[in-house]
Amino acid sequence: MTSPSFPKTALLFPGQGAQVVGMGRDFYDRSPAARAVIDAANEAVDFPLRDLCSDGPLEALTPTEIQQPAILTASVAAWAALVEAMGDDTSSLNITAAVGHSLGEYSALVAAGALTVEQAVPLVRTRGALMQSAVPEGVGGMAALLGADEETAESICHEVGGEVWVANLNGGGQIVLAGRVEALDQAATVAKAHGIRRVTRLQVSAPFHCPMMQPAADALAVELAKIAFAPPRFPVIANLDSQANTDPARLPELLRGQVTSQVRFEACVRRASEMGCTRFIECGPGGKVTAMARRILPDAEFHTLASIQDLPPLLESIEVRKEG
Repeated sequence: MTSPSFPKTALLFPGQGAQVVGMGRDFYDRSPAARAVIDAANEAVDFPLRDLCSDGPLEALTPTEIQQPAILTASVAAWAALVEAMGDDTSSLNITAAVGHSLGEYSALVAAGALTVEQAVPLVRTRGALMQSAVPEGVGGMAALLGADEETAESICHEVGGEVWVANLNGGGQIVLAGRVEALDQAATVAKAHGIRRVTRLQVSAPFHCPMMQPAADALAVELAKIAFAPPRFPVIANLDSQANTDPARLPELLRGQVTSQVRFEACVRRASEMGCTRFIECGPGGKVTAMARRILPDAEFHTLASIQDLPPLLESIEVRKEG
């Protein structure tokens, strides 16, 4: 009798903008493991994180320093519920890598065991506060280009000649710019001249992932130096260089550098594919990273785990694939 052959899996974790009122609530009600995660996260900060995730209101979840720990908590709770439902034996998942979009990299590190929830939640709250305060509100922002490639986006930034940079390489023709609002306005005009079909200003309060975030990166480095990272149980593909990493000594620099550098999401997803991953499971609210990854790898298998209702079909799929 031959042993079963498990397809290789990459875990996906969402970043900012994924928040919804009620995220994590059904996991909390029906999964003891998820409840333990959410309770631990709630105890790790000095605001009612559990109640805000469950009951909102949405505007209370929106500030960056609240949004980041809330999304991380809901994402890790979803992962904990999946592990629990599998009897703590995830061998049939054959987890080969994890990819997080910006903030999601921290969720991936918790799932991999490099950080505890108690470490991660206050850390990302501080990260959010530092990123918010690095640039005065109204000075900077972000804009999405739809139908652009990296070369064209870099050319647009060069033509503007001001403080605007490529911030997110999301794949599927979506590239996000960050910078001063005046430079973003100029970039929108230049983009249309390049034939970019759509330019959309994002509803964010700061220009994330660009050199304007340097004060936040410097201050975050001090906080990261206090963390005792453990070796990840599986590789986490870093946004900074799109390389799979299992070395805890590299994590402070990778996470510090992420604040001012591009989120190379497309390259991270392609790296997971190069590592043999054919199944992708997004743990957390929103489903946005699944939508982006599906545009990058349309032939891969995708699952989202945003609600307890998503568990049965996911478990059934895993069993079917295992038996096959």
